[in-house]
Amino acid sequence: MMANSPADILGELEAAVAGCPLDRCARILSGIVQLLTGSRDRSQELLSGVVDGVLLRLTERVETSALIQLSTTLAELKVAPPETLRRLASHDDADVACPVLLKSQALSTADLAAIAASCGERHQRAIAARDCIEPDVTEALIKRGEQICLALIKNPGTKFSEAAYAALAGADQDGEIAKALVLRPGTPDLIVRKLLSTQPAKTAATKTAPAKPNASAVPPAQAAVPPPPKPPSSADYASARPEIVALNRVGKLNDSTVNRFAIRGETANLFTALSVLSGAPIEIVEHVMSDDDCEGLVMACRASRLNWATTLAILSNRSGARLSFAQRERAQLIFETLLLSTSQWTVRWGEIAASANTSDPGNRGAKMGVNR
Repeated sequence: MMANSPADILGELEAAVAGCPLDRCARILSGIVQLLTGSRDRSQELLSGVVDGVLLRLTERVETSALIQLSTTLAELKVAPPETLRRLASHDDADVACPVLLKSQALSTADLAAIAASCGERHQRAIAARDCIEPDVTEALIKRGEQICLALIKNPGTKFSEAAYAALAGADQDGEIAKALVLRPGTPDLIVRKLLSTQPAKTAATKTAPAKPNASAVPPAQAAVPPPPKPPSSADYASARPEIVALNRVGKLNDSTVNRFAIRGETANLFTALSVLSGAPIEIVEHVMSDDDCEGLVMACRASRLNWATTLAILSNRSGARLSFAQRERAQLIFETLLLSTSQWTVRWGEIAASANTSDPGNRGAKMGVNR
């Protein structure tokens, strides 16, 4: 006796629900047993196909709470009824859809991409938090806006295609996506260079200085904070450079030496040391040292192969203002997640931008003579 197909068994099950003779029910049961025993390793897949139609009909007749429970259960199965799974995943109620969207391994890439293209915000975020996100799904989500792009970049399980990287560049309105990609471990160096070459200079090039606040509006405790020291003069750099280069040649331009420069406030030595170690021109070092955002300075320190203790000493001694706990935590997170190669490419790109934007070649040559 040949085993019945899943469609045939489903048809007989539906007829049996309405009532049928006992011998017919026995024949249906016998057919299911033959189906399971004859399918070997495919028994779960075939069984899910058998119950799929029954579950679909039930989902039309139960309360939302039952659907949520069903979604949570099916999300944990490696093999699940496909049509039921798709219906749950595309459900308008995010409480029903999100368990499946977040965890189900049985949903196909095509299903996820189709849902990502039209679903709501909570649905999008559930997909963006999956352990593994295929490039087609990534591309579909990128089209939904910058915030979901940032969520994808922060997820280490997201896979990006060349088309996805191109779409990210097009969706970047304020440079946040480029920053996130630069900080993301595993972003290819070629992509980092390409993104940075099309973005405004946010970590290296000179920004417009913020307007000075009204002194009467500043609380006394803030007004008492001394301004950051002025950068050294050309003569200071000329005096510091021979010693710094000599230390570098004998391998003594290390964390201990740079840490001492920072603590003692030897700005000419410190700036020159960062320029020599990172490959960034002096004017870029001057900029990141005075920038309110610590990201550029952390990149320069990382590119210089300095450790976190030295980086923290530089951050803490670059002005009279103390680092807040939040600022320190953010700086350490950037330092720990930033790849050395990414940092080095960034400062090299900054050097190119600085060379192109400096109008006085003679002065530029004198200042950028470090590490040539």
